[in-house]
Amino acid sequence: MNNKEMLASTLGVKVTQVEAVLKLLSEGATIPFIARYRKEATGSLDEEQIRSIEKEYTYLENLLKRKEDVIRLIEEKGLMTEDLKTQIMACQKLTDVEDLYRPYKEKKKTKATEAIAAGLEPLAKKIMSFPETGDINALASGYNMEVEKALEGAKYIIAEWISDHAGTRKSIKNEIFNYGNITSKIKKNAIDEKKTYQMYYEFSERIKYAKHFHILAMNRGEDEKILSVSLDFDKDRIYEYQKKKWIKKENSFVSKYVEEALEDSLKRLIYPSVEREIRSELTSDAENKAIHTFQDNLEHLLMTKPIKNKVVLGFDPAFRTGCKLAVLNPYGEVLEIATIYPHEPKNEKEKSAQVLKSLIDKYHVNIVAIGNGTASRESEAFVASTIKGSGVLYNLVSEAGASVYSASPLAISEFPDLTVEKRSAISIGRRIQDPLSELVKIDPKSIGVGEYQHDVNQKELGEALDFTVSKIVNEIGVNINTASSSILKYISGLTKKAIDSILSFRSKSPFTSREQVKKLPGFSDKVFEQAIGFLRIVDGKNALDKTRIHPESYEITNRFLQELNLNINDIGTEDFTKQLEKCDVKKLAIKLGCDEYTLQDIKEELLHPGQDYRDALDDVILKSDVLSIKDLKLGMELQGTIRNVTSFGAFVDIGLHDDGLIHISKMSHQFVSNPSDIVSVGDIVTVYVCGIDLDKEKVQLSLIKDY
Repeated sequence: MNNKEMLASTLGVKVTQVEAVLKLLSEGATIPFIARYRKEATGSLDEEQIRSIEKEYTYLENLLKRKEDVIRLIEEKGLMTEDLKTQIMACQKLTDVEDLYRPYKEKKKTKATEAIAAGLEPLAKKIMSFPETGDINALASGYNMEVEKALEGAKYIIAEWISDHAGTRKSIKNEIFNYGNITSKIKKNAIDEKKTYQMYYEFSERIKYAKHFHILAMNRGEDEKILSVSLDFDKDRIYEYQKKKWIKKENSFVSKYVEEALEDSLKRLIYPSVEREIRSELTSDAENKAIHTFQDNLEHLLMTKPIKNKVVLGFDPAFRTGCKLAVLNPYGEVLEIATIYPHEPKNEKEKSAQVLKSLIDKYHVNIVAIGNGTASRESEAFVASTIKGSGVLYNLVSEAGASVYSASPLAISEFPDLTVEKRSAISIGRRIQDPLSELVKIDPKSIGVGEYQHDVNQKELGEALDFTVSKIVNEIGVNINTASSSILKYISGLTKKAIDSILSFRSKSPFTSREQVKKLPGFSDKVFEQAIGFLRIVDGKNALDKTRIHPESYEITNRFLQELNLNINDIGTEDFTKQLEKCDVKKLAIKLGCDEYTLQDIKEELLHPGQDYRDALDDVILKSDVLSIKDLKLGMELQGTIRNVTSFGAFVDIGLHDDGLIHISKMSHQFVSNPSDIVSVGDIVTVYVCGIDLDKEKVQLSLIKDY
């Protein structure tokens, strides 16, 4: 089975699909382009499947290269056999290849290599032949050293032979993984001031079923010198099993020396190495799951429904330095900036209320977006009392990453004359108007919708989150005449030169045709092909330019419309839509000589030209008054927005300063293995209060009414 066949089998797709994806990638096609415009070639694989093929194939190719290198190195020593070669080529993991190579690998100085250099390898071989008769003194004599010294050296050699045996290592590793426990204890004299790791002071869990967030928490506690973490397993059972395997003749006078070598091999060589491998694999698996959770949360956050055609006032709360206000028109353009001091130490509540009311009246503000950081509770109470009866609504907006953006070169270039805090108020306001356009300006790792994000491989996390942002941006598409450079950098195939060309052209006059884009500097045929379908021209000369239909399909689109006796200029009218809805795509695809995937996509785009997928999502919950934890009662029904999903539950914004928690056990009457199967970031949910802690100001929630 070659790598493509192996990959197809692993991912549950056809070999032809794998081959098509790899061919397109090798030709410079991007994942969003392949997923959207090459469905006929891939069998309609989505972005995640295409990325998996790309990543897994790269791993398999690197694995194959290592296999070939190992085979060559063993052949150079004249030690390769057909059986060993078959075993190496059958390996599906790099660790398995390395285990097979271990006996042939050039070793650094070890106790065994020193013994071999002293000429004791023949003695080790004699011992491992298990002679039934003889005398140990006679056997170990003639090596220019004392018998005890010779036996010690021979045992070091045997211990290394046992350790180098791939089957032995694999057997022990499986035994530890399947039946052992991972345990943690608090270190002597360790200081855990906030009791962060209290549940891990005396903790034990089966390795095979260890939860990924437990692994990451223990790793962090270990790194911070608070916890000691180890693997606990039945060493006696392993020893007895290996003893039966390695001691060929128990009645031989050399058996006890092999037993001693086995004990030494297990304790000194195998256990430490295998434990490191298992810990490493547990960590890698835990990191992958944490990264996937972050990706999933980020995807749903970026898909939050924008609030369109509203004047928004961004409110960045603070105490001593004052609250920064930014009034934005429906397009996110700044109308006015102000600073008020409604809280301690100045406590200018009346004056601050007058300023806020004045801005609301002057610009006909519809919504106040309040950052959820320091002083947000006090600011919410202040805003709610000020806008009471005015018809203006407010929403608490996550500030995560706002300060990162506000101090970035991008923010400085956008607003060079404003302070960091004022830029932050603008960012908070824009987040409610168009979350995607604003959040793409921030490093995805700073958005704060993950778990243990600082404990995972940062390079892999960054790549995964960038992929997620790119996937969403291209799925929605952008208006080429208004898109920022921050969002354009995620568009399929666009280079910096191409983006600069777009910005330069539209600074003089707006684009009216996709054909204009083709002539810009930086737009080779390949760049244009990969990018243009995701760049929309809303009020252009050609009605197709505002759709997701690629220019390469304009001809087939026009022929499709001719077959239906429809005019492109009637797009969106009732008759146009009715006629289009009842057409048989399958028959028309055959008649037009077009693939069904492309024609179906064309039909969908003509029915909903340039539709923003986010418009069909739940509306953001807007409020007019403050909810206090003292207002809550057990069993109370509330509506809230999912802010973050973790492995143990989900955090919900119900209007309090701190989000309430729905524990995984309160999500369904049935067993739930993953909260993401039930809720996603941005979901509007109905919850029931099932626990109130006034002292800690914590609220427990349930999705189950009769919790």
